[in-house]
Amino acid sequence: MLENIRNFCIIAHIDAGKSTLADRFLEITKTVEARNMQAQFLDSLELERERGITIKMAPVRMNYKLDEIDYILNLIDTPGHPDFGYEVSRAFKAVEGAILLVDSTKGIQAQTLANFEMAKKSGLKIIGAVNKIDLDLPQTESIITETAKLLDCDESEIFRISGRTGQGVEEILAEVIKQVPCPKLPAINKKSALIFDSLYDDHKGIIAFIRVFNGEFSASQDTKLVGANIKFKPKEVGYFAPRLKAAEKIYPGEIGYIATGIKDPDKLKIGDTIGDEALIGYDFPQPRVFVSFFPEDNNDYDELRKSFFKLKLTDPALKLDPDSSEVLGRGFKVGFLGKLHFEITSQRLEKEFNMRTVNSFPSVSYKIKRPNKKEYFIIENPKDLPAEYDEIWEPMIDLEIIAPSSYLGSIMKLKDPFRMGDLETENIGERILIKTKMPLMELITDFDDKLKSISNGYASFSYEIADYKKGDLAKIDVLIAGDLVVGLSRIIPKKDLDYEARQMAGRLKDLLPQQQFTQAIQIAVGGKIIARETIVAMKKALGDFGKNGGDITRKMKLWKKQKEGKKRLLGMAKVNISASVFKELLKK
Repeated sequence: MLENIRNFCIIAHIDAGKSTLADRFLEITKTVEARNMQAQFLDSLELERERGITIKMAPVRMNYKLDEIDYILNLIDTPGHPDFGYEVSRAFKAVEGAILLVDSTKGIQAQTLANFEMAKKSGLKIIGAVNKIDLDLPQTESIITETAKLLDCDESEIFRISGRTGQGVEEILAEVIKQVPCPKLPAINKKSALIFDSLYDDHKGIIAFIRVFNGEFSASQDTKLVGANIKFKPKEVGYFAPRLKAAEKIYPGEIGYIATGIKDPDKLKIGDTIGDEALIGYDFPQPRVFVSFFPEDNNDYDELRKSFFKLKLTDPALKLDPDSSEVLGRGFKVGFLGKLHFEITSQRLEKEFNMRTVNSFPSVSYKIKRPNKKEYFIIENPKDLPAEYDEIWEPMIDLEIIAPSSYLGSIMKLKDPFRMGDLETENIGERILIKTKMPLMELITDFDDKLKSISNGYASFSYEIADYKKGDLAKIDVLIAGDLVVGLSRIIPKKDLDYEARQMAGRLKDLLPQQQFTQAIQIAVGGKIIARETIVAMKKALGDFGKNGGDITRKMKLWKKQKEGKKRLLGMAKVNISASVFKELLKK
């Protein structure tokens, strides 16, 4: 049985056509009937279809006959954006091979290199393919040459395919069977299955996605979570076909699922083992971007908590900590792997759980050194920056950009605005690879948009977290009518303080509604006001005294009374920023 199983994944840069190729595999193997087929079949999240990108890895079991032999092919379609590299790394633990897909319209891109290096380190058999061959572009042959050079193989070994038309797809599926090794049993002969993903079902509890390394699993046998030391009896076992399909047993070498019946999300962890003997799990990624989330309605706090815990089951990279704000009430400080990870999670909360939330500015972690102290401590929220400190260090990234050589000059113009370090360049065919260091905070502003804009969409990037670097930074605070709005505090370079302060004050003036008292908008650094705007109080209609027989003396008395009333209101004023205004402030 083992010799007829092939476990493999598809890896590539975003938009290279992974999901379309997976669609053709489903058609060829008749896993999905033609009448039920739809584009991006394995992208089950609504957001994946809207954005046209893969966010979650998606496993599927296919049956295929080659040379009169029946094979079981377990495919995992993986994301291509660098924020979701952790999803790809988890998939590598469950497979023995990978198809490295290169887009013939763009060639080798940044995440192509990053995924290739990860697959190589994982010991996977890598098969190269250039997609969208049906477009018959003049640069196709040079891209095939580049791909062969990357994989250190002959150009004839690179498959020329079209996920759209199906050209070359059966040939590469046959090559997967020939080249990708079958699963091997581990040396220790004990029942074991590695959990590489999970989801929550109201009736079946937590459903664990597993790769079985040894032993058999069925719904009739008690088993346990080895790491958590929790015993349970599965409610159901089965395969992804591609929807969940119950089976009597799951066998060694196969990929499938176990419905655990466990309802507490804290009990099951990605990387734990189901069975008797612990397997080597995963190095869990450290969050890089931190955002505070609050429910629009304070009464929805418990629902927000439940929603986040269910999301965490399918996304173990999320880090959750309680948070609170005088303006927005109780919420959570959430750690993400990047800006897109944050945006996707925010939208999933709304679409999948109907949770409307307000969030703070995205921030990163900083290392802080207090006066007369040797140790450093970490803060993940600007509001936690102490009034006095000697040093502040910010996280850096090792950044790699790949673009056509003609855009080098334009990309170099981003160096100063985004505080890049020295640029190293290397030619890759007709493209250029640029390596540099950059503060992580710059990445989560509008770097991606700016890079796409100046390169007409041809530049791509990947990154890895590097060390901290001492920075010349300061925190700006926002006060409205004397109240500090914690969610709007930010840590930024000192050189940008004046500009950012004026921008923030101006936008607040435009967005906040008038009240019956004057609202002072103040942007402060270390207690010093560096920008200010004022929203004047609403004027009460006093009538036309000339037409109605009144005189100026009475009018002046009413004005004086109104002025004194506004002073009393200002003394009692506590400005409440509505959720809609808060969200507008957070838009770029």
